[in-house]
Amino acid sequence: MAISTLKSIVSSSAVRRRLPIVGAFCMLSLGFRNLHPSFSFSSDHLSRLSLRSKTQGYRSSAIRMESSNQNVAPSIVVYVTVPNKEAGKKLAASIVKEKLAACVNRVPGIESVYLWEGEIQTDSEELLIIKTRESLLNALTEHVKANHEYDVPEVIALPITGGSVPYLEWLKNSTRE
Repeated sequence: MAISTLKSIVSSSAVRRRLPIVGAFCMLSLGFRNLHPSFSFSSDHLSRLSLRSKTQGYRSSAIRMESSNQNVAPSIVVYVTVPNKEAGKKLAASIVKEKLAACVNRVPGIESVYLWEGEIQTDSEELLIIKTRESLLNALTEHVKANHEYDVPEVIALPITGGSVPYLEWLKNSTRE
């Protein structure tokens, strides 16, 4: 009985549609460290990455960002959560319109569990996955804070250490200097 119930849950179209999103989110959030030992991040990794990228370009033995390619800028992925679809659409559009990012993916159906004012909270949210230049992080953060309804909006940045050169060139050309 339990196995047939599990099979019916997993075979539902809603679950099948979300599994790739959940898998990608888990890989982005948790899986890099498991791909290669060079992906272990310390608390000041992004600031060291910024310094390295300005002086010599970031190098990893697993994935390489071509420092000699002047058409590619040091880039990051930024996570921002929003309370609902409307807030996500509005914030994503304003970020791209202001050229603070080349692309914003909106991922619905995120459930966040967190501690707020001494109480455990659980909320349905939408996740924004923002691709931008590392140099725009401060401006992007200020834009999110000014246009977000949360008192403390989530703004978390992860470095892009490699990828499709044409995509990274497009990212650079689609954002402001």
